[in-house]
Amino acid sequence: ERLAEIIQANSRRSGEAFLRVNVGAIPAELMESELFGAESGAFTGASSRRIGHFESADKGTLFLDEIDALSLSGQVKLLRVLQSGEFRRLGSSRSYKADVRIISATNADLDEAISTMRFREDLYYRLNVVELKIPSLRQRRDDILPLARFFLEKFSDREQILSSRAEQALLDHTWPGNVRELENR
Repeated sequence: ERLAEIIQANSRRSGEAFLRVNVGAIPAELMESELFGAESGAFTGASSRRIGHFESADKGTLFLDEIDALSLSGQVKLLRVLQSGEFRRLGSSRSYKADVRIISATNADLDEAISTMRFREDLYYRLNVVELKIPSLRQRRDDILPLARFFLEKFSDREQILSSRAEQALLDHTWPGNVRELENR
């Protein structure tokens, strides 16, 4: 997510929308309406038109985190939008266009997910225009203390200093949750 923010801030789309979507947090039955929107009456409880993330991010960037969690039917729909630039709100017969840059992320092994038919190979190649592999935090030990200091500054109203004992504890930890775990700690 941090890398996506840096890409957005340094791009021609920097003044446009930057939406973050945790795909893993969207229930499969709501994925289509979340990403593409829904017309009033499209499903029970849809009392008004809902604009989806693609339409909201027009001319900007949509960051899709945990892309591996997208259902196979959701993958088909996403692939179609990526190929054509067009989508339909749920319950609509009209197509809409959106110019959206997609940045996606996963910590899953997509090659393995493709071989076990849990992730579509054609979607992988559509998304994987430029691949940036970020090693886990435990493989980037030199980043731990600068990140910890950054988070201390970000979340504290007053200056915080890490003791040498705290620094050593941070360096000794394996960080299975990577930067998110460090940020939460």
